[in-house]
Amino acid sequence: MSAPHREHGMEDLCSAGTELYERALRQGRLSAEEAQAAPCLVDLGLLHPAVDEPIRLEPVAPVVALHRLLRTSEERIASERRREARLAETFGSLMRTAGPHPAVTDTPTIRLLTGTERINQAITEAMAEASEETASVQPRAGLTGERGQVADATAFGRDQAALDRGCRLRTLYPHTMRHFPTITARHERLKGDVEARSLDEVPDRLILVDRAVAFVPADKDGGLALEIRQPAIVDHLATTFDRLWRLATPMFPEAAPEPSPEGITARQRAIAALLTEGHTDAVIADRLGMNIRTARVHIAKLAATLGSQSRAQLGYLIGQSGILDQER
Repeated sequence: MSAPHREHGMEDLCSAGTELYERALRQGRLSAEEAQAAPCLVDLGLLHPAVDEPIRLEPVAPVVALHRLLRTSEERIASERRREARLAETFGSLMRTAGPHPAVTDTPTIRLLTGTERINQAITEAMAEASEETASVQPRAGLTGERGQVADATAFGRDQAALDRGCRLRTLYPHTMRHFPTITARHERLKGDVEARSLDEVPDRLILVDRAVAFVPADKDGGLALEIRQPAIVDHLATTFDRLWRLATPMFPEAAPEPSPEGITARQRAIAALLTEGHTDAVIADRLGMNIRTARVHIAKLAATLGSQSRAQLGYLIGQSGILDQER
């Protein structure tokens, strides 16, 4: 009985193929059904259909099969060289035309990255060159389970490497993540110039490296991202981050208490603002990085504090209370 076939490289011959080829040499030919046990024999040209009975396969001498494969390979290489020559000629004329034009750069200013692996690789490569600061906005908790542990280990390693080179690390979170044990533990493990602050509501994920390159999501699922190196756009994002940072409440290394005027917490005030804009519970939860059940608990507490008996009355009481006019 032939050994089971296993997946292998195009240039390899497995034990099942070797056994089947030896049988073909002894018998003179094999049925197509038998040959299915080792498709690599056909791929390598060691079996071919019999002239008088195409449903059966005959063995081909190894030297003949090798010669055919090498000839095909040589033709492919020659074709690639002709293609290289044509490309060189095409781009050569363009390079002569462009010359040292200031609008032409060696590196694309905006690049679309596809897949989490490629995105993480690009972020890691950019942070490996960081010499000053990495600033980021993290609107929600990371992945859970084994995949989340791997992702966090990768991010932690590149953050610590940047800190070891003397870089500063600043991170903005929503208030809902101030007391996540994993976030607190992560910052305590990092050694170096690390700071974290929080806001009622933060924009979507953003990573800024040395105010020279930025990474932002390009879809809702996290499978696409933009790598931005256009100076004006990166500077705009960095300025926006700095303004949000000045408004944020410190949470690490020294945590400042969240303001709670009139018994209304900062988190509830953020919910109140979104309620007056007419958002649903689901939208409020998503905007503030919490699950819908938690959002509804805070809405209920807010209603109880203001003495509201209905959703419509709650909106009115929020407006009358003046809690949205109070400065943080």
